[in-house]
Amino acid sequence: MERFLLSDDKFDLQQNFRRALKCQEQMTQAREGMKEAKNSRVWIVALVILIFAMGSDFFLGASAALFVYYFYRVIRSWYECSQAEEGLEENTRWFGTKGLKLEGRVLYFRDDSLLEQPLDPFDDDLYR
Repeated sequence: MERFLLSDDKFDLQQNFRRALKCQEQMTQAREGMKEAKNSRVWIVALVILIFAMGSDFFLGASAALFVYYFYRVIRSWYECSQAEEGLEENTRWFGTKGLKLEGRVLYFRDDSLLEQPLDPFDDDLYR
């Protein structure tokens, strides 16, 4: 038995699918940014400068600035990642209210447990 979606939901479904793909792309970029920020060795340089800063206010300030820069990048990338995850969760819930589920970049009916019949939200034959 073939299932169809309501033609009234066509525009919203397509827009939310685009948003979900955009959120997934943003989340991928944010995770890469977080990896890059955490792998940054700026904090090691700040620690070395701190060791030599015992008698100099300039080096103490430089060390503090490097620590702040490192933690700023980590916190900013964490925030971007959490924003993208929230957007993706919101879209997933919206698809759930329509009887659909989003697995990766592919849309399925919720009861398609084997993920055998992917849906193309831009296919006009899917709507009635």
